[in-house]
Amino acid sequence: MSMKLLSIYISLILSFNNVKLQPMQDNNRFSSPSLLRRLTAMVYDTLLVIALIAAVNGLALGVLVKATGGEQQILSAQLAQFLTSLSVVFFFSIFWVKSGQTLGMQTWRIKLVDFKGHPPTIGKSILRCLGAFLSAACLGFGYLWCLVDRNGRYWHDYISGTELVLLPNPGKSEET
Repeated sequence: MSMKLLSIYISLILSFNNVKLQPMQDNNRFSSPSLLRRLTAMVYDTLLVIALIAAVNGLALGVLVKATGGEQQILSAQLAQFLTSLSVVFFFSIFWVKSGQTLGMQTWRIKLVDFKGHPPTIGKSILRCLGAFLSAACLGFGYLWCLVDRNGRYWHDYISGTELVLLPNPGKSEET
């Protein structure tokens, strides 16, 4: 029953986002990055996100302690979860909209583009973050999907109408 609801949910999101599941065009000059390359970039970004989460929650705790005169010295679990989720969405969305790449993605020559090759909008970036939560919540199957998908896409790529591409190595020339 829950898989059927998940299927309906994904279908609704895809239809809302007007995404057509079609293979990539042959004239696309960028290939899809390997899962190992993607995971390595994720490790880089995870370290940065953990620092951001700690700073945001620490700042919120400091404001709370100051506002209550020291009476309350702990954040509620709901507030901490909200601030954590907001920090993650903010981190990725800002980088993706600005340049299509987080710092980890820059290191590993991975770029996020929409299905037409354009930079993602703020709406697509936020939708991708929410879809990534869904991909992870399903025991990571949304991430592993790139291993069986002919376009090398995650579930949240289809949900948001975006995809990861591997940029060419600037040190190698095309002629050699």
